[in-house]
Amino acid sequence: MGQSSVRGDRSRRRRGRGPEAEEPVRDDGVYEDKGLPPDAPGWTPPEGGAVASADGDGDVPAEGGGHRKGGRPRRKGRKVLRWTALTLAVLIVGGAGAGYWYYEHLNANLRKAPRSLGGGGLQKPDPNAFGQSPLNILLLGSDGRNSAKNIELGGARQDADRKPLADVQMLLHVSADRSNMSVISIPRDTRVTIPECTDPKTRKVYPQTSGAINQSLQHGGPGCTLATWQELTGIYIDHFMMVDFAGVVDMADAIGGVPVCVDNNVYSHDSKGHGSGLKLTKGTHSVKGVQALQWLRTRYGFEDNTDIGRAKAQHMYMNSMVRQLKQDAKLTNPGELRDLAEAATNALTVDDGLDTVKKLYDLGGDLSRVPTKRITMVTMPWQYSPDESYVMPKPGDAEATFGLLRNDTALDGKDKKKKATPAPKPSTPKDQLKVVVQNGTNSTVNGPVSGRASVIQQQLSGLGYTAAGTDSALTTQADTTITYRDKAQRGDALALAKALGLPKDAVRESSSATGMRLVVGNDWRTGSAYPKESGDEKSTDKAPDSADALNGEDTKACMKVNPDYTF
Repeated sequence: MGQSSVRGDRSRRRRGRGPEAEEPVRDDGVYEDKGLPPDAPGWTPPEGGAVASADGDGDVPAEGGGHRKGGRPRRKGRKVLRWTALTLAVLIVGGAGAGYWYYEHLNANLRKAPRSLGGGGLQKPDPNAFGQSPLNILLLGSDGRNSAKNIELGGARQDADRKPLADVQMLLHVSADRSNMSVISIPRDTRVTIPECTDPKTRKVYPQTSGAINQSLQHGGPGCTLATWQELTGIYIDHFMMVDFAGVVDMADAIGGVPVCVDNNVYSHDSKGHGSGLKLTKGTHSVKGVQALQWLRTRYGFEDNTDIGRAKAQHMYMNSMVRQLKQDAKLTNPGELRDLAEAATNALTVDDGLDTVKKLYDLGGDLSRVPTKRITMVTMPWQYSPDESYVMPKPGDAEATFGLLRNDTALDGKDKKKKATPAPKPSTPKDQLKVVVQNGTNSTVNGPVSGRASVIQQQLSGLGYTAAGTDSALTTQADTTITYRDKAQRGDALALAKALGLPKDAVRESSSATGMRLVVGNDWRTGSAYPKESGDEKSTDKAPDSADALNGEDTKACMKVNPDYTF
């Protein structure tokens, strides 16, 4: 992580949250889990299970997990238990006769909030030719000190009345065919544009502004953070899950310990009160309870003492936890699992599309299908601002990483390579090909560019596509795309893309398409010629090196200890 090298205490102050960065605060953490419903009357449990989490320091770190698929209700439930403790917890409790009332009780524990608070916004992409859609979930860790336990764990009592910050932010992307999972973290002080958001409770309107991405949570709740991510990445996000750090200790205890590694003795504490308090000797340790929370919150002591190193430690914990849950079936005590279910549902805030334990369980079934070896954790490629006071997305690399997820391409570069086949020839004369052109530049931050559909339709007409028309409805899309209904139209779509200078991956078959449609995205906001950036001719099929990828089966990963925090 060469770009992470920092500049001592001066840099630490810069990379904090302004004045608070100098306060002797304790790192905060958050952890989250999901559940499944018991056997309610007349209902048969689905398969699967899921785990996710987030946490931070001085604020909140993060982490989450993958899952494995179950089988028949009981037997598979026990496999899922390894994959996701809470999911199995509720299944066992229900099977033990707790009944539908307990399922409703757990539902009542969940806190709900609107999915997105931003105006306009992206539309969910069309399913592929097989009717499959990728799944994107935003995992958030809140640093709120809104309870005695949160204050005890997080310190900074003076922050008790402050609105919480989203100090852990990770986007979990599951491929449409559920063959792989990619997780991308964004440092909490990354400077972004936060779109206008309306608080769903007070109806207060927060105007568009520029600030650290963790501040987006203060603009009405997690729905504003989701809207900010969508604007930054161009990725449609299906759901969010947010947790505070009060339940992390109980959850970590219930899991029974997660192996982590440090390359030297580490003590995350200094004379100014900085640090999580984590103290470990060199080597591998199984951490649980408070110690697990400390690991997830540690910033002072890992690598360059910034959120970049902390995110890496969270990725290591996350992968190790997934491996541990898959191979360790000791979470079989109904009482312990009941406690775990209570802790998790009490800690969770979810969007209104995940407002029941059953929905979380069904989601877990999707996540459980991903093999550990196809889980990839990365940090958004970043760079310092000119004055080194904050982080910003690294030009080129950050957008390339977001683009891979938009196009449902695995960050590990291990997607099956399609055999090179000759491009099919067009089957319809250009002047008879009916193409609908639509303006997709309806950005909530930059605003739409009027007339884009007409400009490109006229360009097509000049190229001989005289049957092309326009759709006056505005939509929001990052990339310009051409969608078509079935294979018989692929030759026509490829010829159309070539005529406009679009890359081949802009051409996509969609089972929901009604005809040939060209959506002019935010990558083509001006001019009639498609803009080509340097490197466009190169095929990007994996995360750039600057994303610092970590594979889910990397058992040799070990955190580098900062020499100022060793003993």
